[in-house]
Amino acid sequence: MIAVMNEGITISLVLNNELYDIARSYFNDNKFVYITHRKNSYSVDPNVYFETVKIKNLVGFAVVFGDTVQIDNTDFERTFISIPFKSFNNIDEATSWGNYLCCS
Repeated sequence: MIAVMNEGITISLVLNNELYDIARSYFNDNKFVYITHRKNSYSVDPNVYFETVKIKNLVGFAVVFGDTVQIDNTDFERTFISIPFKSFNNIDEATSWGNYLCCS
């Protein structure tokens, strides 16, 4: 799953419920990796990660940096997530990593 968030929003527990719905609707019990392509600047409530990792078929979380992202918060974010978490400079690398996780 690849997501691009709108400029200026805050990812909260309410928005995280949409991820649950998508996971149930599109992936059912199949493994998947969440890839966030950070083309835009937005903030994330770190408590969201505690809920995100409860999605049983979510096997990884990837961040792809966009041109507008100026601060790398992934080291901080990594402390809140208990599944494989990795950052990338492009979608192709993140997708390859995701495919590896889903097939192993």
